[in-house]
Amino acid sequence: MIAVILVVLFLFLLFVGMPIAFDLGVVSLAGILFLGNVPAITVAQKMFSGLNSFVLLAVPLFILAANLMNRGKISEQLIQVAIAMVGHFKGGLGHANVLVSMIFAGISGSSQADTAGIGKILIPSMEENGYSREEAVGVTAASSTIGVIIPPSIPMVIYGSLASASVGALFLGGIIPGILIGLAQMVIVYIHARKYNYPSYERVKVAEIFKMVFRYIPSLLTPLIIIGGVVFGIVTPTEAAGVACVYAMFLGCVVFKTIPLRDLPEIFIETITMTAQSLFALATATALGQLLSYYNVSKLVQQFFISHNMNWMVFLILVILFLLFIGTFMDAIPAMTLFVPVLLPVALSLGVTPIHFGLVVVITLAVGLITPPYGICLLIAGSIAKMPVEKSFAAVMPYLSVILVVLLTVAFFPDVILFLPKLIRPEWF
Repeated sequence: MIAVILVVLFLFLLFVGMPIAFDLGVVSLAGILFLGNVPAITVAQKMFSGLNSFVLLAVPLFILAANLMNRGKISEQLIQVAIAMVGHFKGGLGHANVLVSMIFAGISGSSQADTAGIGKILIPSMEENGYSREEAVGVTAASSTIGVIIPPSIPMVIYGSLASASVGALFLGGIIPGILIGLAQMVIVYIHARKYNYPSYERVKVAEIFKMVFRYIPSLLTPLIIIGGVVFGIVTPTEAAGVACVYAMFLGCVVFKTIPLRDLPEIFIETITMTAQSLFALATATALGQLLSYYNVSKLVQQFFISHNMNWMVFLILVILFLLFIGTFMDAIPAMTLFVPVLLPVALSLGVTPIHFGLVVVITLAVGLITPPYGICLLIAGSIAKMPVEKSFAAVMPYLSVILVVLLTVAFFPDVILFLPKLIRPEWF
């Protein structure tokens, strides 16, 4: 009966528009009070302990690195490189949109930063070049999901902390599915470009492309510094995020001189605001996770799957469907905090490795970034184009479908994601 009351309370608060972080906190407090024998201060203690982690320091640092890159006009440089490389294909600016998201993903670890930074430039530019507003929003929002799949990835860092899994292995495992999603989205762009006769740019000579890459090589080196440092054990994910911040600040303030020192306080404040939103939700989700443990939810879930004698494929299908639903109203970080501790033991008992399971979880929750009502990347892209959510979601559907195809491929053929980690660091396995 108490569980039913808490579920109804959660849904009611969500329906009336309470932010998900506060909703989780209120339900946690109510559930603790219903127990009677547990002091209410437990909620605050669990919120604090949930954030008391060195690994989580990577979250604000990656967000800061992304903000510095955006403010330092690194995004514009990456767009120029992307247009030079793929702009000659039919629908060239759409292809460049996807490619620059793949490159930016190797810097920021945040899809929201990708949507905001790239979208402000490319959505208006695509409209000016004859693309429909729907196409501009669809490509921008959908391709930004790659930001949490191609490393570095904030959700992968969070999952690694929750599951005690190798973040380096997760980073390597995300490269192939991220590239597959990007290429598949480019196919959709090409089909739409042929259908609606979207323009292309003149082909840039290979020598000119090399000159441009050489000119912007300091920016393009950022992903190699971050990913290489983590994969080869030179730095931890948190240290890599710190290095990314220092490097981005050096590029913006010293090399390219696109960030005046007077702008740094504003960038720091913006970073603090974005970080507070994510980590407060994680804190309240940690408190709710403690409540779930009091009600033995983890054991009940394990008993459900064991009693139905499911194999690992059926289990992953159910996990994907469940997380697709959760992702429509909850960010990836609190969703993982709540459900990874519950679902991971079942995955392990069925022979699914922590790396395989983690990447399935991350890619599935990435879909939630473009599915309403939460769909934060969809909302950001729509707001830039001044387009209502209904039209924005219709525009993103073709690109969403190819993400789901890659997700199912990853789920049923784990070697797609385990190939690189096993090849580069076989000792992890």
